[in-house]
Amino acid sequence: MNKVRVAVAGANGYAGMTLVNLLELHPGVELAQLTSRSFAGRPYQAVFPLLEREGEFLDAPRPALVDVIFSCLPHNVGAGLAAAWLAQGVRVIDLSADFRLRDANQYPRWYGQDHPSPDLLAQAVFGLPELHAAELPEARLIAVPGCYSTASILALAPAVKAGLVGSDIVVDAKSGVSGAGRSLSRGTHFSEVSDSVHAYAVSGHRHLAELTQELCSLAPAQPPQLTFVPHLIPMVRGILATCYFDRITPPEELESAYRDFYAGQPFTQVLPQPVATKLAAHSNRCLINVSQQGPKAVVTAAIDNLLKGAAGQAVECFNLAFGFERAEGLRLVAQWP
Repeated sequence: MNKVRVAVAGANGYAGMTLVNLLELHPGVELAQLTSRSFAGRPYQAVFPLLEREGEFLDAPRPALVDVIFSCLPHNVGAGLAAAWLAQGVRVIDLSADFRLRDANQYPRWYGQDHPSPDLLAQAVFGLPELHAAELPEARLIAVPGCYSTASILALAPAVKAGLVGSDIVVDAKSGVSGAGRSLSRGTHFSEVSDSVHAYAVSGHRHLAELTQELCSLAPAQPPQLTFVPHLIPMVRGILATCYFDRITPPEELESAYRDFYAGQPFTQVLPQPVATKLAAHSNRCLINVSQQGPKAVVTAAIDNLLKGAAGQAVECFNLAFGFERAEGLRLVAQWP
């Protein structure tokens, strides 16, 4: 097998570290370059003591020597580099928010600056395989969705697509602390988050933009109205999105629409009982339950924010882009309890 030569930019963050561990076990990957601005020149073992690979971190990828760059750089960093990478013939799978939104006018509102390469937005494929698998094999630039938006879109897509939503949608989403990244901040300090749960970005979280974009594309004639409120909970990993809307069909028909929509999907599964984050932890699964309370549908979705919400989904996109079986490198053993 001719292995795909891979670079991981920003390999020392949580998403980058998770991605490296997945790619190291992928039979079709040659893990050729790991980069980190803060660890440049230091051995891989400085970040990955268990990684059985010799080498030192580079300060930046060398595109001419690889086939694909996974960019795990912070928001607004990779956007200015991707054009040069693509011009050298390499494909780019971006795990930041830099290419998720198709409308360049949205970036100043949600990310505080103009997009440095707005011409690339039309080329980017939104890397949610359940919706965009057919586009990924030819994609040169893939934008992996955010963790909140992954769980929320998958929780709502079947109902929105089938026209089974009879009201505004409310999404109450909760995330473990690793979703905030590895950089230190007071908001993720142990003494601030332990034994406490709080809502944040109540006036509008960044992932609302991509959630709205994708759901409205499923129902352009009747775009859904969304309220999205995230919460930080004192655990390391996991996201639970609970979605409420008026149903316009009997509960069994709504659940049937979900089962039909996700039939044959290797990672998204509809379960008969409410889902828990621990069921999805350390896996690339999205677990969904469709329930009701009176006239309201109550749909819950659980994912691991570092896997299906980031690195695992990036590998899933990579597999589709390079012709591997979609689950290659992602057959992870369930961990319960």
